[in-house]
Amino acid sequence: MISVDKAVVARLKSKGMNFEILVDPRKAFEMKKGANINIQDILAYPAIYKDARKGEAAREEDLQKTFGTTDVFKIAEDIIKKGEFSLTTEQKRELIEEKKNQIANLISKRAINPQTNTPHPPQRILNAMESAGVNIDPFVDAEVQIEKVLKAIKPILPIKFEKVLLQLKIPAEYSGKAYSVITKAGEVKNEQYLGDGSLQVQIEIFSGVQDEFFRKIAEITKGNYESKVLKKVEV
Repeated sequence: MISVDKAVVARLKSKGMNFEILVDPRKAFEMKKGANINIQDILAYPAIYKDARKGEAAREEDLQKTFGTTDVFKIAEDIIKKGEFSLTTEQKRELIEEKKNQIANLISKRAINPQTNTPHPPQRILNAMESAGVNIDPFVDAEVQIEKVLKAIKPILPIKFEKVLLQLKIPAEYSGKAYSVITKAGEVKNEQYLGDGSLQVQIEIFSGVQDEFFRKIAEITKGNYESKVLKKVEV
């Protein structure tokens, strides 16, 4: 639960009346987009106000008339989903920085420097974003903004998206734990269990996550596995 001093006002005007609640801006926005979040984790205080900043509570008869209930949590969900809320300059800045970091981390994991065939560190991507003056929308999903960011930073930073097709052979005793990591890392193209019980699998992943992927597999298998790159594809 967010503290009252860091919360923002979400409001809904209906039937000539004003209804307000104090919410966590990040979580409220996620709920507005359709995320399944417990309303109790969003509200700073379980109350419906006529004027939140003055602490003036809405009348129960007005709540019943407008929402058909006096249940604070049901009404709060309605206000978030149908109403609007605004951010302070500092809150918006924090959300923008958070979104920038998300985008930089995603690009770092998926892209490589074609000059060295190694990933760009997130900070290098953030620096390029700053130099390019990229405008980031704190309320738009990071995935959606990647293409725009790439177009902006390509003149500054040598960068390309590349996938690799890997073939791994995992000893039988490690195959269960390893398989869980493998399926989360990328797209499994082929898999089979060999005569000795070992798992042979082909998986396509972004080049940028290759080192981290091998580190996890080595940790699980204590380094007892085989791997080779079958193909590299620019995407």
